[in-house]
Amino acid sequence: MNLLSIFSRNKNIKEPVKSEAPAHWVKCKSCQSLMYYKEVENQKHVCPKCGYHIRIGVKERIELLADEGTFVEYDSNLRPVDPLKFTDKISYKQRLKDAEAKTGKTSSVVSGECEMNGVPAQVVIFDFAFMGGSLGSVEGEKIVRAVDRAIQKRQGLIILSASGGARMQESTFSLLQMSKTSAALAKLAKHNLPYISVLTDPTMGGVSASFATLGDIIIAEPGALIGFAGQRVIEQTIGSALPDGFQRAEFLLEKGSIDMVVNRNNLKKTLSDLLTLLKVA
Repeated sequence: MNLLSIFSRNKNIKEPVKSEAPAHWVKCKSCQSLMYYKEVENQKHVCPKCGYHIRIGVKERIELLADEGTFVEYDSNLRPVDPLKFTDKISYKQRLKDAEAKTGKTSSVVSGECEMNGVPAQVVIFDFAFMGGSLGSVEGEKIVRAVDRAIQKRQGLIILSASGGARMQESTFSLLQMSKTSAALAKLAKHNLPYISVLTDPTMGGVSASFATLGDIIIAEPGALIGFAGQRVIEQTIGSALPDGFQRAEFLLEKGSIDMVVNRNNLKKTLSDLLTLLKVA
């Protein structure tokens, strides 16, 4: 069973996932409630029974955050290349083609500009459906360019992470993006412009070890899985069991690793209020 899959909906399945729910109905993987899909969509893809946050894509994120008609995408022409001619079970080039066919995107990041309750900001949104939201050269470049636009326009930057980490098919080229994006964010700080990091389910690996946890304010969605290595790897390494809720948003908030856990229904207002408070409106 895929532990990262929260909901499946028969009419919109893009991968072979079995569902016990009939068409037009959604079964919550947390409380097992069966709900009409419109009910879930009206709650911004949050289970109305137990509050479990469903993983959503870039389109839903934009609809959630941006004032209608204000989102403008940048750098959509950037495409990853295959510098290592990498092949495992299938070639990297084929994986990219498959991911593009599945998502309609050429990378796991969509970057752009929008207004949230009238407050302008630069936004970067990860799409977990594109190769697990992995971080490669194009994704790093889009983040750096978003930082440059934020400085040029005197706007805040918001990055919404949903990633399994660095993209192994690009090897060192991918790992370099960790330092590249971190250096760019330091430049943003020198211009006294805010960077707000939003951690969604999941945010793991090299993404969590770099820009995702460098925010001036770090927000997480409820129940989001956040960490570097997986829980099983850690338990095998230290030789003991980990506490309940380990690597979940609420656990990290309790330990002081993040600043806020915000329900998706309140996220837009929270972000616009923070940007206003930090005087970039």
